[in-house]
Amino acid sequence: MSPFTGTMRLARLAARRDRVQLPVWLLALTGVVAASASSIQGLYQTEQERVAYAMSNAGSAVSRVFNGTVAEPAAGAITMTETFSFTAVLIALMSSMAVVRHTRQNEETGRAELVGAAVVGRYAMLTAALLVTVAANAVLALLLGGMFIALGLPVTGSLGAGLAFGAVGVAFAAVAAVTAQISQTARGANGLAGAVLGLTFLLRALGDGLAEPQAGGVTVHSLWPSWLSPLGWGQQLQPFTGGRWWVFGLFAALLAAGVWTAYRLTDHRDLGTGMMPVRRGPATAARGLLSPLGLAWRLQRGVLLGWAAGVLLMAASMGPLGNEAEELLGTSEEMKEYFAQLGGGADLLDAFFATVMGMFGIAVAGYTVQALLRIRSEETGPLEAVLATAVSRPRWIASHIVCAVLGTVVLLALTGVGIAVSYGLAAGDMSRSAGLIGAAMAQLPATLAVAGAVVAVLGLLPRRATALSWSVLVACLLISQLGPILELPQAVMNVSPFTHVPFLPVADPSATPLVALLAVAAALTAGGVAAFRRRDLAF
Repeated sequence: MSPFTGTMRLARLAARRDRVQLPVWLLALTGVVAASASSIQGLYQTEQERVAYAMSNAGSAVSRVFNGTVAEPAAGAITMTETFSFTAVLIALMSSMAVVRHTRQNEETGRAELVGAAVVGRYAMLTAALLVTVAANAVLALLLGGMFIALGLPVTGSLGAGLAFGAVGVAFAAVAAVTAQISQTARGANGLAGAVLGLTFLLRALGDGLAEPQAGGVTVHSLWPSWLSPLGWGQQLQPFTGGRWWVFGLFAALLAAGVWTAYRLTDHRDLGTGMMPVRRGPATAARGLLSPLGLAWRLQRGVLLGWAAGVLLMAASMGPLGNEAEELLGTSEEMKEYFAQLGGGADLLDAFFATVMGMFGIAVAGYTVQALLRIRSEETGPLEAVLATAVSRPRWIASHIVCAVLGTVVLLALTGVGIAVSYGLAAGDMSRSAGLIGAAMAQLPATLAVAGAVVAVLGLLPRRATALSWSVLVACLLISQLGPILELPQAVMNVSPFTHVPFLPVADPSATPLVALLAVAAALTAGGVAAFRRRDLAF
């Protein structure tokens, strides 16, 4: 029997399992890039505006760290710079989680053992996961390329840009193929892949942020660290300025190396185990683990610490960028109008911070969703044994909800403090600190409303909880951040709880919408807990 026997059948099974989740990812990513690219086309319509943007980017290390460098002051190059970095990170997450879901997660849940009892080769499951993920990235590349063409950008550059996005996803599919062999758990494999993604972002940021502007102050040539990162390779392709098509060879080499390494590691481990040994715990449990709340905290603390480090780093980076807001945002009258529209006021700096706080609020809601979905993973695992003790269902689920809510409060507080302190140090003015911290904490009711929706889904539709919960978060992102640009009807805008949060520090604080959001969150949470108490455990 060939080690690849059964690959295509397993690929069809994986595609069927992801028939909702992957299309949602692809459409959401395409929609985000399309809305951003369309707004950029309107913001920089004249040559003077494009040159002013390129000079502003070249002169701002913070801008280069987050967005990368601009190859030249052209519409396509600016669009690529503004859309690539953030979207590539999301594509990498989509790809790595897809590969882990169809490899390590199958082993962790026991599905791989059942499948392996049939006529299936040793490499079939891994190969099927890679085929489905690569196919998804190919579809995404075509969607993005066609979207760029529809916006009037050059055909060759548009197709090259789409392939650059897809190539990043393929590269991290190869990374996840390796991490799925190293770690014994799906959470660990995703964590390792996320760590690699963070390292590649850091390398790309260092290569771009430490570079010096060239003669004329319009362009910047990235330093060598950027060439060590797949995220950097995507930007160095420069599809709209002639194209360095040979860079695709780097992606192909990484894919080949990753797949070869994953196959070799598969040969040297048993099913269900990982190459990384599992550390034994203490012989006696700590007293804190004797309660459901202590156990929930033990399960959640690693995720919270990782999010806290990331949020604090990003917040500390956004503060100094606010010190440059007048210069960065003053390059275009359309950009001023855009930020004022999102921020709800005429003060450009306050509008900038209001917009940033809204983005951080949705980002922190990502932690909330992830923390609450631990309820589902515990339900399909050790929950039955826990409930066999003197622990009630409401008490058990309430412990996870409390940990998720407290973690959300901590992350929003870190957001406000990080932005306020870093901006105060950069500008030499700490007078805005209280207002910025308050603006961050004002996002809490909307985040709790999302949490309530997740708990309700966990109680009513547990088998579809993961897909529906992340779909709620994606919908909030699209409506809140892109709704004003797309001029969506107010009825659609009102669906997102973040639309109802006052635009602090621009607008006057109002308690009414915040209290209403808290009431909605409480009602949804109570309904979800009641449904969870009465239904059977779902596997």
